[in-house]
Amino acid sequence: MIAIRKATRSDAHDAWYIRRDALLDKCASDYPGTVLAAWTDGAPGEKWTNLVERGFYVATENVAVVATGMLTVATGQIDAIFVRPSHMGLGVGRRMMDFLENLARQHGVTTMRLDATLNAAPFYRRCGWAGETIGTYRSPRGIELACVPMTKTVGVAT
Repeated sequence: MIAIRKATRSDAHDAWYIRRDALLDKCASDYPGTVLAAWTDGAPGEKWTNLVERGFYVATENVAVVATGMLTVATGQIDAIFVRPSHMGLGVGRRMMDFLENLARQHGVTTMRLDATLNAAPFYRRCGWAGETIGTYRSPRGIELACVPMTKTVGVAT
């Protein structure tokens, strides 16, 4: 059974490697190997750990972390939607998106945004997100990647 909870500092390691593995598994056909290597290189540090603790949510199966997601309430920005490759296609990503959208509604967010990797844009469209044009995502690590800026309007919780 999949459960979603607020991430803790101890989830930083799992979150880093789920991100890395998901990117390497699903983005190879859309991004050059050099870009993927720069994007996934390294190990989780204190900055990453603080980010996970502050803003991430994790989906777990039993006690194992299988997916991550982040909502910045102040901006309505969704980030860090990554699913462990072994759990892709099982509805875990959709559950995380539904969870974050409900969280946004509870906080009065009416318009959400995200920057989708090229391979993930069809998934987000199936979840009701809109966006077709190719833009540029600038990662905190200084890497520039082609992305699809997307938006979704959500109603405020009653």
